[in-house]
Amino acid sequence: MKRAIVTGGSGFIGYHLADYLSGQEGMEVTVIDNFARGCSDRMFQSLIGKANVIFIQADMTEKGFYRQLSGKYDYVYHLAAINGTKNFYERPYDVLRANILTLMNMLEWCTPDNCGSFLYSSSSETYAGTINCFLEDHAGYIPTREDIPLTIDNVLNPRWSYGGSKLIGEIIAANYGRVNHLPVKIIRYHNIYGPRMGFDHVLPEFIKRIYDGENPFTIYGGEETRAFCDVRDGVRATEAVMLSERCEGEIVHIGKSDEEIRIIDLLKKLLNIAGRNPQIKVEPAPEGCVLRRCPCTDKLYRLTGYRAEISLDQGLPEIYEWYMRTYQEMEGQQ
Repeated sequence: MKRAIVTGGSGFIGYHLADYLSGQEGMEVTVIDNFARGCSDRMFQSLIGKANVIFIQADMTEKGFYRQLSGKYDYVYHLAAINGTKNFYERPYDVLRANILTLMNMLEWCTPDNCGSFLYSSSSETYAGTINCFLEDHAGYIPTREDIPLTIDNVLNPRWSYGGSKLIGEIIAANYGRVNHLPVKIIRYHNIYGPRMGFDHVLPEFIKRIYDGENPFTIYGGEETRAFCDVRDGVRATEAVMLSERCEGEIVHIGKSDEEIRIIDLLKKLLNIAGRNPQIKVEPAPEGCVLRRCPCTDKLYRLTGYRAEISLDQGLPEIYEWYMRTYQEMEGQQ
C-alpha cells in the first residue's frame, strides 16, 4: 500500500487533492489540519469517514505535531497555509509565521527514511512584484514562465506577507531537499477554482451577487485578465508532478494557459449561464491590482505529459450550480 500525507487537507485544494488520492486503490491518505482556514463541513466529514483516510487535527506550527505520524510515507503534499486577502492585510505577521513554521516543522520531520518525496505548494502571488514593475516594458512575461526573476516591489506592503512567505518557502524547501538528499518538487498554483473554494474569490463573489439579483452590477476594473484552472485539473497535475522524477528540484506551474480572459468577460459568461442581463457598471480598479496573470504551462507538459483539459465553458456552469445550491442552503438555515 502507498501512503500519502496532505497537509491543509480541510482547505480548498487540499480537500480535493486528498479526496482524489483517497479514490485510488491501494492508497492510504493522512490528512493534517487545524481548521485555521479550512472547515469541517459535510464534504470533509465524508472524506475522513473513508476507511483509507486518517485525520490528524494538529497545529503544525508546534513541532510536536509529528509525533502522531509513524512509519514511512511515499508522498508528502504540503499545502497548509493561511491564505485570503483579508488575512494578508489584517494579520500579516500571523500569515508569515504560520506559513513558514508549518513548512519548516514538516520538512524537519521529513528524512529519506520516512518520506519518499516532498511537494511544496507555492503561488502565483510570488510574481506580483515582477509583473507590477516590468510588465509594461516586458510583455514577454505573459504567459509567465517559471524562470523569470522574482521581485518584491515594496516590503512595507502587508499584502506581501503571503507572497513573501511563499517565496521564502520555495527557498527553504529547495535547499532542505538539496542538503538532505530528499526529493523535493515545488509547484505554483494559478487561479484554481471549483466547489468549496470559499466565498472571498471572484467567482463565488460574482455568483453570490447574481443570486442576490444585483442590478446594476458593479465591477471594479474588469479589463484585468486571469487564466482559471478547474480544481480537477489542478489536483491531477499536482499528482503528476509528485510522481515525476523529472520534477525533482524543479518549480512547475499548475494552471491553464490557453483561456486567459478579461474579468468583465468572465462576469458575462456567468450572467449568460444564469440567464440574467443586468446593467454592468464599471468603476476604477483597486490600486495595485495586477493587470494580467497567465501562466506558461509548457514545463508541466514537458516534464509530466499533463495538460489541463477542462474548459471554462465546462467548469463555470458546474461551479455556478454548486454555489447557487450552497447559497440557497445558507439562506434556508437563517
